[in-house]
Amino acid sequence: MATHHASPGEIVDLATWAQDVPNEKTKVIVKTDEMEMVRLVLPAGKEFADHKVSGPCVIHCLTGEIECVAIGTTQLLASGQLLYLMPDDPHSVKAVVDSVVLLTIIFKD
Repeated sequence: MATHHASPGEIVDLATWAQDVPNEKTKVIVKTDEMEMVRLVLPAGKEFADHKVSGPCVIHCLTGEIECVAIGTTQLLASGQLLYLMPDDPHSVKAVVDSVVLLTIIFKD
């Protein structure tokens, strides 16, 4: 079965969005030529090592706590907090505890 992606105008409940994916995994919510939104499920200790994206991005901690290294500093994001990064800013993300993150990337032309 193909995974469901959100349609324009569709309400997305991030708490239940990945129910069609076994074992609470990461899932793309929407992807267009202009943007991508991903619900990331990060078990404690899971890390996305140093990387960058070509457009601005927002890392929004929905639940748990994550460590973000960006712009020469390390910051902890707790539930409900977000971090905005400019295009090509190298960064890494690591789950301090089991966490769910909403990642939004805006693609440059």
